[in-house]
Order: sequence, then structure tokens, then C-alpha cells
Amino acid sequence: MEEQTIPTATVTDTPDGTGSASGTGTGNAPGTGTPAGTATGTPAGTVAPGRPQKPFRLHRSRRDRMLAGVCGGLAESLGIDAGVVRIALVALTVLGVGVGVVLYLAAWILAPEE
Repeated sequence: MEEQTIPTATVTDTPDGTGSASGTGTGNAPGTGTPAGTATGTPAGTVAPGRPQKPFRLHRSRRDRMLAGVCGGLAESLGIDAGVVRIALVALTVLGVGVGVVLYLAAWILAPEE
């Protein structure tokens, strides 16, 4: 008989209700003598304990602004430098025949100020 391996994970509930996973990896199939869930590691796509992931919320920045604060607010929401967002917006405007300006104006109107 060939031994089978199956992926396993243990999910525990945390006080904030988000849950955490541990003991991921592969365990042996039932009946083979080795308990499943003995491997360790962190599954891809999970948040480290103690750092709850806050939801993405687009807003206009009051601190990091040049015109309306759209690029600064987007950069804060994404956790990157505002200069990167501004360069990407200029590139999108030049290469996209003005699409960047339309998106900026829409975000200026729709996104609330911080």
C-alpha cells in the first residue's frame, strides 16, 4: 500500500475574532501511525499575529498633498511612498492619453478627505 500525504492546518479563534492558523504543512494519511498536523509553518496570505489587517479605504490626505491629496491618500492606504503613486499617475496620463487625469478628478470628487 502506498503512503499518502495530505495538507493539514489548525485554525484557532483569537480574542479579536480574526482567527489564526498554525501547524500547516503535510501530515500522513489516517491510519499510518503519524499524526496529521505535525509540520509547522505559516500559510501564505495570513496576517501575522498582533497585526490585524485593516480594510482598504481610499481617502484624500490632508498632510501629503500637492493638489487635492488624492495621491497622498492612495499612498497612505497602500503603505507606499506618495512619489511612486505620483509617477505612476503621470505615466498613466501620458501613456493612457489622459486617463490618469480623469481617474484623479473622479477620486477628487468621490474620495472623502481624511
